Amino acid sequence: MSILFTPIDLGNVQVKNRFIHSATYEVMAIETGEVSDKLIKRYQRLAKGEVGLIIPGYMYVHPLGRSYKYQTGIHNDDMIPGLRKLVEAVHQEGGKIAFQLAHAGRQTTKAMIGQTPLGPSSKGRNPITFVKPKEMSADQIQEVIQAFGIAANRAVEAGVDGIQLHAAHGYLINQFISPFFNHRKDEWGGSDTNRFRFLKKVLSEVRKVLPQGMPVFVKLNAHDYTPQEGITPSLAVTYARWLSELEINGLEISCGSPVYSFMNMCRGDVPVKELVNSLPFWKRPLGKLMLRNMVGKYDFEEGYNIEAAKMIKPVLGKTPLFVVGGLRQVAEMREVLEKQYADCISMCRPFIREPFIVKKIKEGNAEAVTCVSCNRCLAAVTHNIPVQCYNRGLPES
Repeated sequence: MSILFTPIDLGNVQVKNRFIHSATYEVMAIETGEVSDKLIKRYQRLAKGEVGLIIPGYMYVHPLGRSYKYQTGIHNDDMIPGLRKLVEAVHQEGGKIAFQLAHAGRQTTKAMIGQTPLGPSSKGRNPITFVKPKEMSADQIQEVIQAFGIAANRAVEAGVDGIQLHAAHGYLINQFISPFFNHRKDEWGGSDTNRFRFLKKVLSEVRKVLPQGMPVFVKLNAHDYTPQEGITPSLAVTYARWLSELEINGLEISCGSPVYSFMNMCRGDVPVKELVNSLPFWKRPLGKLMLRNMVGKYDFEEGYNIEAAKMIKPVLGKTPLFVVGGLRQVAEMREVLEKQYADCISMCRPFIREPFIVKKIKEGNAEAVTCVSCNRCLAAVTHNIPVQCYNRGLPES
């Protein structure tokens, strides 16, 4: 049997193969945050396609932590019935599901949350919205830490198999642990240890409500790719070691952020036309100039987080490592596991195009995924269009 189809134990959950659906914003929740039938259907298909562990798109734990209009919420108890239906649909197909908990921090808008976005520090304006965030007070920090714990409890009530904390892609936990975003001089900043404190406290709060053995995963940037130094691979190694010492049940590594380095997150084509059309008319000339300047600079590269994985894996001890980013050839996926660069293969775009790709690989009917990294699926998000393969272009918005 191929190593890709050997089971792995993550906490008290056995996952039947090494494929993980990496959390992907779906643009499929109801505007109030509840799970929709369309969202359930998407993950039911992936479970039917034999994806080992499914992590749906990030769920906001607090009303001020919401990033997008059709993002799934886990911020109040009204969300639980829909979340339970989602879990049951995946379980009915023999799948396992973990919820990714997130808070946008400064990576949202006044229009979305009704006030100035919050962050660990007020330094710097968002280069897309031009809004300067408001520095969080000690009380606001504690409120958010508690919100993660309460959200985790809702996930447990929904019957979930595990929890993932989103500490990557420029969202709030990433903002606290990154020197680029965090300029605080109190207990929450000023050193790697202090910056890491927020993630450590969130992890502790979440664990208080989880049943014994239920796995907790963390998604971490191996590189922020911010204008000034943020998390670099060497700092990611330090954080990975600390997370391993805290006995998390799996670390997923990624890179970049939607605001400062979205093309580092998703190498391949820059869908200039689609992205420009999502901007207000007065931003379009500058947007077109900036996006055209990116063309050819982020060409697709197979397994673009593997070099970071090679640095991080040795410090993890028994903690499994999941790697996402550009894995397209089945032979390379096998090599990543056989050479112990990582323990699981996480994918996002390939599952958007081919929900049944794992089943095809298992049956020997695919040696590579067919995703061409045109990135129109991700451009759709900027139009509030549900995520799916739009390789022939987006529908009119």
